Amino acid sequence: MTTPVPAAPPARPGLMALEEALARLLDGVAPVTEVESVATEAAAGRVLARDLVSALDVPGFDNSQMDGYAVRSADVAAAVAAGRPLPVAQRIAAGHFGAALQPGTVARIFTGAPLPAGADAVIMQEEASAADAPVDAEASQGAFGWVRFSAAPASGQWVRRRGEDVRAGAAVVPAGTRLAAAHLGLAASIGADHLTVVRRLRVALASTGDELILPGQCPPDRLPPGAIYNSNRYFLEPLLRRLGCEVTVLPPIPDTREATQEVLLDAAAGHDVILTTGGVSVGEADHVKPVVQALGTLDLWQVAMKPGKPFAHGWIDRARAGGQGRCHVLGLPGNPVSSFVTFLLLARPFLLRLGGAAVEAALPPALPMVAHFDVPTPDKRREFLRVRRNSVGGLDLFPNQNSSVLTSMAWADGLVDKPAGGTIAHGDVVRYLPLADWFD
Repeated sequence: MTTPVPAAPPARPGLMALEEALARLLDGVAPVTEVESVATEAAAGRVLARDLVSALDVPGFDNSQMDGYAVRSADVAAAVAAGRPLPVAQRIAAGHFGAALQPGTVARIFTGAPLPAGADAVIMQEEASAADAPVDAEASQGAFGWVRFSAAPASGQWVRRRGEDVRAGAAVVPAGTRLAAAHLGLAASIGADHLTVVRRLRVALASTGDELILPGQCPPDRLPPGAIYNSNRYFLEPLLRRLGCEVTVLPPIPDTREATQEVLLDAAAGHDVILTTGGVSVGEADHVKPVVQALGTLDLWQVAMKPGKPFAHGWIDRARAGGQGRCHVLGLPGNPVSSFVTFLLLARPFLLRLGGAAVEAALPPALPMVAHFDVPTPDKRREFLRVRRNSVGGLDLFPNQNSSVLTSMAWADGLVDKPAGGTIAHGDVVRYLPLADWFD
Protein backbone atom coordinates (compact mmCIF):
# COMPACT_ATOMS: atom_id res chain seq x y z
CA MET A 1 0.00 0.00 0.00
CA THR A 2 1.29 3.46 -0.88
CA THR A 3 0.17 6.54 1.06
CA PRO A 4 -0.86 9.35 -1.33
CA VAL A 5 1.46 12.36 -1.03
CA PRO A 6 0.07 15.76 -2.07
CA ALA A 7 2.52 18.02 -3.87
CA ALA A 8 1.98 20.80 -1.32
CA PRO A 9 0.15 19.64 1.84
CA PRO A 10 -2.30 22.21 3.19
CA ALA A 11 -1.06 24.08 6.24
CA ARG A 12 -2.77 23.76 9.57
CA PRO A 13 -5.08 26.77 10.08
CA GLY A 14 -3.10 29.65 11.55
CA LEU A 15 0.23 28.18 10.43
CA MET A 16 2.28 28.94 7.32
CA ALA A 17 3.02 26.18 4.82
CA LEU A 18 6.69 25.37 4.42
CA GLU A 19 6.61 26.21 0.71
CA GLU A 20 5.12 29.62 1.47
CA ALA A 21 7.75 30.33 4.14
CA LEU A 22 10.55 29.36 1.79
CA ALA A 23 9.11 31.41 -1.07
CA ARG A 24 8.78 34.45 1.18
CA LEU A 25 12.36 34.08 2.34
CA LEU A 26 13.78 33.80 -1.16
CA ASP A 27 11.56 36.49 -2.71
CA GLY A 28 12.99 39.09 -0.36
CA VAL A 29 16.66 38.31 -0.95
CA ALA A 30 18.93 40.78 -2.72
CA PRO A 31 22.17 38.81 -3.23
CA VAL A 32 25.43 40.40 -2.21
CA THR A 33 27.19 42.01 -5.17
CA GLU A 34 30.82 42.19 -4.06
CA VAL A 35 33.08 39.80 -5.95
CA GLU A 36 36.67 38.65 -5.80
CA SER A 37 39.08 36.66 -7.93
CA VAL A 38 40.35 33.39 -6.49
CA ALA A 39 42.69 30.74 -7.81
CA THR A 40 40.79 27.96 -9.54
CA GLU A 41 42.20 25.32 -7.23
CA ALA A 42 40.83 27.27 -4.23
CA ALA A 43 37.34 27.92 -5.65
CA ALA A 44 35.52 24.74 -4.56
CA GLY A 45 32.22 25.62 -2.90
CA ARG A 46 32.34 29.25 -4.00
CA VAL A 47 29.58 30.84 -6.10
CA LEU A 48 30.57 31.86 -9.62
CA ALA A 49 29.78 35.57 -10.13
CA ARG A 50 30.06 35.68 -13.94
CA ASP A 51 29.49 33.18 -16.70
CA LEU A 52 32.66 31.23 -17.41
CA VAL A 53 33.19 31.56 -21.17
CA SER A 54 35.67 29.47 -23.12
CA ALA A 55 38.17 31.13 -25.43
CA LEU A 56 39.01 27.87 -27.19
CA ASP A 57 37.66 24.59 -28.47
CA VAL A 58 38.10 21.56 -26.24
CA PRO A 59 39.64 19.40 -27.49
CA GLY A 60 41.57 21.74 -29.72
CA PHE A 61 42.15 19.05 -32.38
CA ASP A 62 40.80 15.67 -33.44
CA ASN A 63 42.44 13.05 -31.23
CA SER A 64 42.39 9.39 -30.35
CA GLN A 65 40.20 8.03 -27.58
CA MET A 66 42.22 4.82 -27.40
CA ASP A 67 45.66 3.33 -27.62
CA GLY A 68 45.66 1.72 -31.03
CA TYR A 69 46.10 2.58 -34.70
CA ALA A 70 45.01 5.63 -36.69
CA VAL A 71 43.77 4.42 -40.05
CA ARG A 72 41.99 5.21 -43.27
CA SER A 73 38.86 3.07 -42.94
CA ALA A 74 38.75 2.37 -46.69
CA ASP A 75 42.35 1.09 -46.64
CA VAL A 76 41.55 -1.27 -43.78
CA ALA A 77 38.45 -2.57 -45.57
CA ALA A 78 40.55 -3.37 -48.66
CA ALA A 79 43.30 -5.00 -46.60
CA VAL A 80 40.82 -7.17 -44.68
CA ALA A 81 39.20 -8.26 -47.93
CA ALA A 82 42.59 -9.18 -49.36
CA GLY A 83 43.81 -10.84 -46.17
CA ARG A 84 46.87 -8.56 -46.08
CA PRO A 85 48.51 -6.69 -43.18
CA LEU A 86 49.21 -2.96 -43.31
CA PRO A 87 52.51 -1.20 -42.58
CA VAL A 88 52.87 0.94 -39.46
CA ALA A 89 54.56 4.02 -40.91
CA GLN A 90 54.78 6.24 -37.81
CA ARG A 91 54.24 6.45 -34.09
CA ILE A 92 52.28 9.35 -32.53
CA ALA A 93 52.27 9.98 -28.78
CA ALA A 94 50.10 12.48 -26.89
CA GLY A 95 51.44 16.01 -27.25
CA HIS A 96 53.00 15.35 -30.67
CA PHE A 97 51.62 15.85 -34.17
CA GLY A 98 52.43 13.20 -36.75
CA ALA A 99 52.86 13.47 -40.49
CA ALA A 100 49.91 13.13 -42.86
CA LEU A 101 48.87 9.49 -43.13
CA GLN A 102 49.86 8.15 -46.50
CA PRO A 103 47.42 5.88 -48.36
CA GLY A 104 47.91 2.22 -47.54
CA THR A 105 49.61 2.87 -44.18
CA VAL A 106 48.55 3.15 -40.54
CA ALA A 107 49.97 5.04 -37.55
CA ARG A 108 50.56 3.67 -34.07
CA ILE A 109 48.69 6.16 -31.86
CA PHE A 110 48.12 6.66 -28.15
CA THR A 111 45.23 8.06 -26.14
CA GLY A 112 44.93 11.82 -26.54
CA ALA A 113 47.37 12.03 -29.44
CA PRO A 114 46.36 14.21 -32.43
CA LEU A 115 44.83 12.29 -35.30
CA PRO A 116 47.10 12.61 -38.36
CA ALA A 117 45.74 14.24 -41.49
CA GLY A 118 44.16 11.66 -43.76
CA ALA A 119 43.08 9.31 -40.95
CA ASP A 120 39.37 8.99 -40.23
CA ALA A 121 39.21 6.29 -37.55
CA VAL A 122 41.09 4.56 -34.75
CA ILE A 123 41.22 0.82 -34.14
CA MET A 124 42.01 -0.13 -30.55
CA GLN A 125 45.13 -2.20 -30.06
CA GLU A 126 43.11 -5.15 -28.69
CA GLU A 127 41.55 -5.54 -32.15
CA ALA A 128 44.88 -5.71 -33.97
CA SER A 129 47.68 -8.24 -34.12
CA ALA A 130 51.31 -7.97 -35.16
CA ALA A 131 52.11 -9.51 -38.54
CA ASP A 132 55.12 -10.31 -40.68
CA ALA A 133 55.84 -8.17 -43.71
CA PRO A 134 54.46 -9.61 -46.95
CA VAL A 135 57.12 -11.08 -49.23
CA ASP A 136 56.37 -8.44 -51.87
CA ALA A 137 56.61 -5.51 -49.44
CA GLU A 138 59.06 -2.71 -50.12
CA ALA A 139 61.94 -2.43 -47.70
CA SER A 140 60.99 1.15 -46.79
CA GLN A 141 57.51 0.15 -45.68
CA GLY A 142 56.58 -0.78 -42.14
CA ALA A 143 59.18 1.27 -40.30
CA PHE A 144 57.33 0.41 -37.07
CA GLY A 145 56.24 -3.08 -38.09
CA TRP A 146 53.14 -4.51 -39.72
CA VAL A 147 49.69 -5.06 -38.30
CA ARG A 148 46.67 -7.15 -39.24
CA PHE A 149 43.04 -6.25 -38.60
CA SER A 150 40.06 -8.56 -38.54
CA ALA A 151 37.42 -5.99 -39.47
CA ALA A 152 37.16 -2.52 -40.97
CA PRO A 153 36.15 0.34 -38.64
CA ALA A 154 33.34 2.81 -39.19
CA SER A 155 34.52 6.29 -40.10
CA GLY A 156 34.92 8.30 -36.88
CA GLN A 157 35.41 5.26 -34.64
CA TRP A 158 37.23 6.13 -31.37
CA VAL A 159 37.92 9.70 -32.52
CA ARG A 160 37.26 12.71 -30.28
CA ARG A 161 36.45 15.59 -32.60
CA ARG A 162 37.68 19.13 -32.10
CA GLY A 163 35.23 21.09 -29.96
CA GLU A 164 33.31 17.96 -29.02
CA ASP A 165 33.44 18.93 -25.33
CA VAL A 166 33.51 22.73 -25.46
CA ARG A 167 33.13 25.24 -28.30
CA ALA A 168 34.99 28.54 -28.23
CA GLY A 169 32.62 31.29 -27.05
CA ALA A 170 30.40 28.91 -25.09
CA ALA A 171 29.44 29.66 -21.48
CA VAL A 172 30.58 26.42 -19.86
CA VAL A 173 29.51 27.28 -16.28
CA PRO A 174 26.72 29.82 -15.64
CA ALA A 175 26.87 32.53 -13.00
CA GLY A 176 25.23 31.46 -9.76
CA THR A 177 26.74 27.98 -9.81
CA ARG A 178 28.23 26.64 -6.59
CA LEU A 179 31.50 25.30 -7.88
CA ALA A 180 32.12 21.59 -7.41
CA ALA A 181 35.17 19.55 -8.33
CA ALA A 182 33.95 18.90 -11.89
CA HIS A 183 33.45 22.63 -12.48
CA LEU A 184 37.03 23.33 -11.44
CA GLY A 185 38.30 20.65 -13.80
CA LEU A 186 36.22 22.17 -16.59
CA ALA A 187 37.60 25.62 -15.81
CA ALA A 188 41.14 24.27 -15.95
CA SER A 189 40.41 22.58 -19.29
CA ILE A 190 39.78 25.99 -20.86
CA GLY A 191 42.84 27.55 -19.23
CA ALA A 192 41.11 29.50 -16.42
CA ASP A 193 43.59 29.80 -13.57
CA HIS A 194 41.42 32.28 -11.62
CA LEU A 195 37.65 32.58 -11.25
CA THR A 196 35.46 35.54 -10.32
CA VAL A 197 33.29 34.53 -7.39
CA VAL A 198 30.90 36.21 -4.99
CA ARG A 199 32.58 37.15 -1.75
CA ARG A 200 31.86 34.94 1.23
CA LEU A 201 28.87 35.73 3.39
CA ARG A 202 29.73 36.99 6.87
CA VAL A 203 27.50 35.27 9.41
CA ALA A 204 27.37 35.85 13.16
CA LEU A 205 26.16 32.81 15.10
CA ALA A 206 24.41 33.71 18.33
CA SER A 207 22.91 31.57 21.07
CA THR A 208 20.67 32.94 23.79
CA GLY A 209 20.08 31.68 27.28
CA ASP A 210 21.65 31.86 30.75
CA GLU A 211 21.51 28.08 30.86
CA LEU A 212 24.03 27.58 28.05
CA ILE A 213 27.58 26.44 28.82
CA LEU A 214 30.28 25.61 26.30
CA PRO A 215 31.94 22.18 26.42
CA GLY A 216 35.21 22.56 28.30
CA GLN A 217 33.91 25.47 30.31
CA CYS A 218 32.65 23.18 33.04
CA PRO A 219 33.04 19.39 33.44
CA PRO A 220 29.84 17.32 33.36
CA ASP A 221 30.02 16.42 37.04
CA ARG A 222 30.07 20.11 38.00
CA LEU A 223 27.29 21.45 35.78
CA PRO A 224 25.18 23.93 37.73
CA PRO A 225 21.52 23.00 38.23
CA GLY A 226 19.54 23.74 35.06
CA ALA A 227 22.65 24.28 32.89
CA ILE A 228 23.06 22.55 29.50
CA TYR A 229 25.88 22.38 27.00
CA ASN A 230 25.44 24.50 23.88
CA SER A 231 25.16 21.77 21.24
CA ASN A 232 23.48 23.95 18.60
CA ARG A 233 26.61 26.00 18.03
CA TYR A 234 28.61 22.84 17.28
CA PHE A 235 26.48 21.68 14.37
CA LEU A 236 25.43 25.08 13.01
CA GLU A 237 28.97 26.38 12.68
CA PRO A 238 30.18 23.51 10.42
CA LEU A 239 26.94 23.68 8.43
CA LEU A 240 27.59 27.37 7.80
CA ARG A 241 31.21 26.75 6.86
CA ARG A 242 30.12 24.04 4.41
CA LEU A 243 28.19 26.80 2.64
CA GLY A 244 31.37 28.85 2.39
CA CYS A 245 30.37 31.40 5.03
CA GLU A 246 32.82 33.29 7.21
CA VAL A 247 31.49 32.56 10.69
CA THR A 248 31.85 34.58 13.87
CA VAL A 249 30.67 32.66 16.92
CA LEU A 250 29.31 35.08 19.47
CA PRO A 251 29.42 34.25 23.19
CA PRO A 252 26.07 33.14 24.67
CA ILE A 253 23.85 36.17 25.08
CA PRO A 254 22.62 36.73 28.67
CA ASP A 255 18.85 36.78 29.10
CA THR A 256 18.50 40.55 29.38
CA ARG A 257 17.20 43.00 26.83
CA GLU A 258 20.16 45.32 27.28
CA ALA A 259 22.73 42.58 26.65
CA THR A 260 20.78 41.25 23.67
CA GLN A 261 20.59 44.69 22.03
CA GLU A 262 24.28 45.42 22.59
CA VAL A 263 25.44 42.11 21.10
CA LEU A 264 23.09 42.14 18.10
CA LEU A 265 23.74 45.78 17.21
CA ASP A 266 27.50 45.25 17.34
CA ALA A 267 27.22 42.08 15.24
CA ALA A 268 25.00 43.77 12.65
CA ALA A 269 27.69 46.31 11.84
CA GLY A 270 30.11 43.73 10.42
CA HIS A 271 27.95 40.85 9.21
CA ASP A 272 25.45 40.05 6.48
CA VAL A 273 23.40 37.73 8.66
CA ILE A 274 22.89 37.07 12.35
CA LEU A 275 21.73 33.52 12.94
CA THR A 276 20.24 32.95 16.37
CA THR A 277 18.96 29.87 18.16
CA GLY A 278 16.36 30.28 20.86
CA GLY A 279 14.92 33.55 22.08
CA VAL A 280 12.32 33.97 19.32
CA SER A 281 9.21 32.77 21.13
CA VAL A 282 6.90 34.89 23.25
CA GLY A 283 8.30 34.12 26.71
CA GLU A 284 9.36 36.88 29.06
CA ALA A 285 13.01 35.88 28.74
CA ASP A 286 12.95 35.79 24.92
CA HIS A 287 14.46 39.17 24.03
CA VAL A 288 15.59 38.67 20.42
CA LYS A 289 12.20 39.49 18.93
CA PRO A 290 11.55 42.84 20.69
CA VAL A 291 15.18 43.93 20.28
CA VAL A 292 15.29 43.25 16.55
CA GLN A 293 11.88 44.87 16.07
CA ALA A 294 13.19 47.96 17.83
CA LEU A 295 16.31 48.04 15.62
CA GLY A 296 14.61 47.13 12.35
CA THR A 297 11.93 44.53 11.75
CA LEU A 298 11.29 40.91 12.66
CA ASP A 299 8.45 38.57 11.75
CA LEU A 300 7.90 35.47 13.85
CA TRP A 301 6.44 32.75 11.67
CA GLN A 302 4.65 29.65 12.84
CA VAL A 303 5.48 27.13 10.13
CA ALA A 304 3.33 24.03 9.66
CA MET A 305 6.22 21.61 10.14
CA LYS A 306 7.46 19.29 12.83
CA PRO A 307 10.07 19.64 14.18
CA GLY A 308 10.70 23.36 13.86
CA LYS A 309 7.46 25.34 14.03
CA PRO A 310 8.87 28.72 15.21
CA PHE A 311 11.05 30.61 12.73
CA ALA A 312 11.92 34.28 12.63
CA HIS A 313 13.14 36.46 9.79
CA GLY A 314 13.92 40.15 9.75
CA TRP A 315 16.71 42.69 9.63
CA ILE A 316 18.58 45.24 11.68
CA ASP A 317 19.17 48.75 10.33
CA ARG A 318 22.95 49.24 10.39
CA ALA A 319 22.43 53.00 10.64
CA ARG A 320 21.68 52.37 14.31
CA ALA A 321 25.33 51.34 14.62
CA GLY A 322 26.69 54.10 12.37
CA GLY A 323 26.79 51.90 9.27
CA GLN A 324 24.79 51.48 6.08
CA GLY A 325 22.30 48.97 4.78
CA ARG A 326 20.72 46.09 6.60
CA CYS A 327 21.85 42.95 8.36
CA HIS A 328 19.49 40.00 8.01
CA VAL A 329 18.38 38.13 11.12
CA LEU A 330 17.31 34.48 11.05
CA GLY A 331 15.92 33.03 14.26
CA LEU A 332 15.91 29.26 14.66
CA PRO A 333 14.13 27.41 17.47
CA GLY A 334 16.20 26.36 20.45
CA ASN A 335 15.50 22.62 20.51
CA PRO A 336 18.48 21.04 18.71
CA VAL A 337 16.59 18.88 16.20
CA SER A 338 14.21 21.73 15.42
CA SER A 339 17.18 24.03 14.93
CA PHE A 340 18.94 21.49 12.68
CA VAL A 341 15.91 20.81 10.48
CA THR A 342 14.84 24.44 10.10
CA PHE A 343 18.40 25.32 9.15
CA LEU A 344 18.35 22.74 6.37
CA LEU A 345 14.88 23.57 5.07
CA LEU A 346 14.80 27.35 5.46
CA ALA A 347 18.06 28.99 6.52
CA ARG A 348 20.30 27.08 4.09
CA PRO A 349 18.44 28.05 0.87
CA PHE A 350 18.19 31.63 2.13
CA LEU A 351 21.94 31.84 2.72
CA LEU A 352 22.70 30.28 -0.65
CA ARG A 353 20.48 32.80 -2.44
CA LEU A 354 21.94 35.71 -0.45
CA GLY A 355 25.40 34.48 -1.44
CA GLY A 356 24.52 34.60 -5.14
CA ALA A 357 23.71 30.94 -5.76
CA ALA A 358 20.86 29.98 -8.05
CA VAL A 359 18.34 28.44 -5.64
CA GLU A 360 14.76 27.51 -6.41
CA ALA A 361 11.98 27.75 -3.82
CA ALA A 362 11.77 23.98 -3.43
CA LEU A 363 13.13 21.15 -1.34
CA PRO A 364 15.82 18.85 -2.72
CA PRO A 365 14.41 16.06 -4.91
CA ALA A 366 12.85 13.28 -2.85
CA LEU A 367 13.55 9.60 -3.50
CA PRO A 368 10.79 7.00 -3.29
CA MET A 369 11.75 4.50 -0.59
CA VAL A 370 9.92 1.75 1.25
CA ALA A 371 9.14 2.34 4.93
CA HIS A 372 10.01 -0.53 7.25
CA PHE A 373 8.12 1.09 10.10
CA ASP A 374 4.68 2.30 11.11
CA VAL A 375 3.48 5.79 12.02
CA PRO A 376 -0.22 5.15 12.64
CA THR A 377 -1.04 8.47 14.28
CA PRO A 378 -1.57 11.47 11.97
CA ASP A 379 -0.25 14.89 12.91
CA LYS A 380 -1.76 18.24 12.00
CA ARG A 381 1.67 19.44 10.85
CA ARG A 382 3.92 18.20 8.09
CA GLU A 383 6.54 15.97 9.70
CA PHE A 384 10.18 15.35 8.86
CA LEU A 385 11.03 12.00 10.40
CA ARG A 386 14.61 10.93 11.08
CA VAL A 387 15.29 7.68 9.24
CA ARG A 388 18.15 5.54 8.01
CA ARG A 389 18.47 3.14 5.08
CA ASN A 390 18.81 -0.48 6.08
CA SER A 391 20.58 -3.44 4.50
CA VAL A 392 17.48 -4.74 2.73
CA GLY A 393 16.63 -1.61 0.78
CA GLY A 394 14.14 0.00 3.13
CA LEU A 395 14.06 2.72 5.76
CA ASP A 396 14.21 2.33 9.54
CA LEU A 397 12.75 4.96 11.86
CA PHE A 398 14.62 6.31 14.86
CA PRO A 399 12.50 5.27 17.85
CA ASN A 400 12.43 8.69 19.55
CA GLN A 401 11.33 11.54 17.27
CA ASN A 402 11.28 14.19 19.99
CA SER A 403 12.73 17.54 18.82
CA SER A 404 15.18 17.61 21.73
CA VAL A 405 16.78 14.24 20.89
CA LEU A 406 19.86 15.17 18.88
CA THR A 407 20.87 11.49 18.79
CA SER A 408 18.24 11.06 16.08
CA MET A 409 20.07 13.46 13.72
CA ALA A 410 23.45 11.87 14.39
CA TRP A 411 21.96 8.42 13.65
CA ALA A 412 19.90 9.36 10.59
CA ASP A 413 21.03 9.54 6.97
CA GLY A 414 17.84 11.19 5.78
CA LEU A 415 14.40 12.57 6.51
CA VAL A 416 11.01 11.23 5.50
CA ASP A 417 8.67 14.01 4.38
CA LYS A 418 5.29 12.96 5.82
CA PRO A 419 2.36 15.19 4.82
CA ALA A 420 0.05 16.78 7.36
CA GLY A 421 -2.66 14.35 8.37
CA GLY A 422 -0.86 11.40 6.84
CA THR A 423 0.02 8.04 8.32
CA ILE A 424 2.62 5.45 7.34
CA ALA A 425 2.28 1.69 7.36
CA HIS A 426 5.09 -0.82 6.94
CA GLY A 427 5.62 -1.28 3.19
CA ASP A 428 4.38 2.16 2.13
CA VAL A 429 6.43 4.12 -0.37
CA VAL A 430 7.50 7.40 1.25
CA ARG A 431 9.38 10.54 0.25
CA TYR A 432 12.98 10.20 1.42
CA LEU A 433 15.28 13.25 1.54
CA PRO A 434 18.95 12.16 1.86
CA LEU A 435 20.88 14.35 4.27
CA ALA A 436 23.87 14.10 1.93
CA ASP A 437 21.99 16.36 -0.52
CA TRP A 438 22.24 19.18 2.04
CA PHE A 439 25.85 18.51 3.01
CA ASP A 440 27.51 19.14 -0.36
